[in-house]
Amino acid sequence: MADETKVVLSEDAKLSESHESKLPDELFRELISRVQKYHPSDDISNITKAYEVASKAHANQFRKSGEPYIVHPLNVAIILAELELDKETIIAGILHDVVEDTAMTDEDLRREFGDDVALLVDGVTKLEKIPLSSDIDQSDAKLEMQAENLRKMFLAMAKDIRVILIKLADRLHNMRTLKYKTPESQKRIAKETLEIYCPIAQRLGISKLKVELDDLSLKYLEPDKYYSLVEQISMRKSAREQYIQGIVDEVRGIIEKAEIEAKVDGRVKHFFSIYKKMKNQNKTLDQIYDLFAVRIIVNSVKDCYAALGVIHSVYKPIPGRFKDYIAMPKANMYQSLHTTLIGSTGQPFEVQIRTYEMHKAAEYGIAAHWKYKEASDGKKVEAQEEEKLVWLRQILEWQRDMSDNKEFMNLLKNDLDLFSDNVYCFTPTGEVKNLPAGSTPIDFAYSIHSAVGNKMVGARVNGKMVPIDYEIKTGDRIEVITSNNSKGPSRDWLSIVKSTQAKNKINQWFKSEFREENIEKGKDLLLAYAKTKGIVLSDLMKPEYMEVIMRKYGYRSWEAVLAGIGHGALKEGQIVNKLQELYEKDRKPELTNEEVLANIAENNTQQPVKIVRGKSNSGIVVRGITDLSVRFSRCCSPVPGDEIVGFVTRGRGITIHRTDCINILNLPEPERERIIDAEWQQGDAQEKYTAEIIIYANNRNGLLADISKALTEKNIDIISMNTRTNKQGIATLQTTFEVRSREELRSIVDKIRGIDSVIDIERTVG
Repeated sequence: MADETKVVLSEDAKLSESHESKLPDELFRELISRVQKYHPSDDISNITKAYEVASKAHANQFRKSGEPYIVHPLNVAIILAELELDKETIIAGILHDVVEDTAMTDEDLRREFGDDVALLVDGVTKLEKIPLSSDIDQSDAKLEMQAENLRKMFLAMAKDIRVILIKLADRLHNMRTLKYKTPESQKRIAKETLEIYCPIAQRLGISKLKVELDDLSLKYLEPDKYYSLVEQISMRKSAREQYIQGIVDEVRGIIEKAEIEAKVDGRVKHFFSIYKKMKNQNKTLDQIYDLFAVRIIVNSVKDCYAALGVIHSVYKPIPGRFKDYIAMPKANMYQSLHTTLIGSTGQPFEVQIRTYEMHKAAEYGIAAHWKYKEASDGKKVEAQEEEKLVWLRQILEWQRDMSDNKEFMNLLKNDLDLFSDNVYCFTPTGEVKNLPAGSTPIDFAYSIHSAVGNKMVGARVNGKMVPIDYEIKTGDRIEVITSNNSKGPSRDWLSIVKSTQAKNKINQWFKSEFREENIEKGKDLLLAYAKTKGIVLSDLMKPEYMEVIMRKYGYRSWEAVLAGIGHGALKEGQIVNKLQELYEKDRKPELTNEEVLANIAENNTQQPVKIVRGKSNSGIVVRGITDLSVRFSRCCSPVPGDEIVGFVTRGRGITIHRTDCINILNLPEPERERIIDAEWQQGDAQEKYTAEIIIYANNRNGLLADISKALTEKNIDIISMNTRTNKQGIATLQTTFEVRSREELRSIVDKIRGIDSVIDIERTVG
């Protein structure tokens, strides 16, 4: 046991050097050895082929360490094999950089290794292109970009969670070899790892990766504190090992005497965990006694509780330090009994009791659920196990509900705050609810359903009435009192609730309930801010600028931007300043208004712009015009058959709008000279265009399903569908989809009009 403890204590110091000196063939043999230890099939032909393909693809590439590049994907695959993942994931780990860094294509991968591997590599490749780093003093623009990139990341995870497992393994090996990077890169990558990847590893329950990522991040972010901690722990190592071994032997003897079959060992907490404890409790290392935990691993749940009873009969437990994560597992599937005891020398120590299956889940998390068996034909068949990814589904729901990237980012960071404890409480029917520590009955109500929270007027805890800011304790039985006469949540609730979910749902209620009021308030705030800065706002309100703002902050209409300002999701200053920035940029002399209009006149005398859909990246070709790009406006989404006009912008070409677009109709007189005639020209009949309609209907069960069915029957690809219902029961459904022409759009509208409860349908006009 003493040797085992030494390994744990010194393991972190060896991480970076673990595989650096090994040649590619040595690493490959190690990989195969690890896979064969757990995989039921002896067939390694595809893994071997992947190694050969990757070696050839990366033949002339080297890492900053001077090693052949193939060393990196092999180490990534070894990490995945340590998690005991399936062969497809191992192969994708070996090949994860070939599409990005070599001439190999997605089609080549699909042909050689099948759809599964190709999709995994494609997912990892797309994640590689998503920059997640942000400076400490980050601007609004960087925050918005980071939020949008995180949205993409979580969507990739939702498609196949193995994508993020490969990415975590990739990040771990990069962290192990971070010493070859510049100090600036080291801090940036370590910060990104600590903020993004460590919380995700924790959420997925993979402590095996999370612990090492934590320690390596600390090593580069706080090197002085890290090495000081390593040195302090090393100086007391022999005494501590002796103490740990004494406790372990003592506990093992007690368990054996009780005739409980168990494995007992001791584990020193990792450096980052100790550092956080010292920082949070403002203590020195000498003042922290529970630096290690004794782990008891048994065969059954029954033995867990038996072992707990035996331990508590010998050692005195510290009140309030017992947690039953077996009866009430953590959100990431972690299960164990935790108790802190006073040892025979008077020093406290923690004991964790779990089964072997729970231990595997604690170490490997979601990766432990990749069970497989061999079918008679030799093909792998994945068992149909449901992964408990409730938190990921919640994040995806936020993405659908929230148009504001900044708010999404704040909610996400709160949700990934993994250092806060949870409380467990019960519904009147005995269902367990897991809420953040400090939660109130309001949090509890919204955890049940939005409607329950919105109609809440009071609550009973353990049969007694309590105030709405009552702090829920573990074991409380909570009953929410609702009323149909409730006017909805109060803004004060936002400062009372603790859970991200509750804050999100309360904000959503205010957004939908007071939209018109927020729009007017937003207009007033914009005007007032512009006035204080001496800016003429009407000069800045150009369709192309407004479109940039909408795209930047993730809103679908200018009214939504105004509403966002009105309810506080956006700051009026940032909007006016961005509009001013765009205005000033257009006033630069490199391409003047007269030059743009002269170009139009010269190349297109007396002729309207001919609009066809092409195959270029821009997607649009204009005949008769030189060096001017043309794009379709997002505010009114024109489709073939609509009456259209072009709007000339400085340095950005022409934007095509419908003639009834509200942004065109409201153009200031000086800007109207920028409007030019445009017309459709016959192009590819199969080309698709984005269209957006708003459906008004009496709300009823099955309405959304009926509308979706109508679109499906017409073979229409739905891009998005946002719904809300007012107090009068009128549902508004804003639906975006792709069509080939105005005639097809009219046919779809006619079909939806025939659906029961539909009152009216209109196209968006800006």
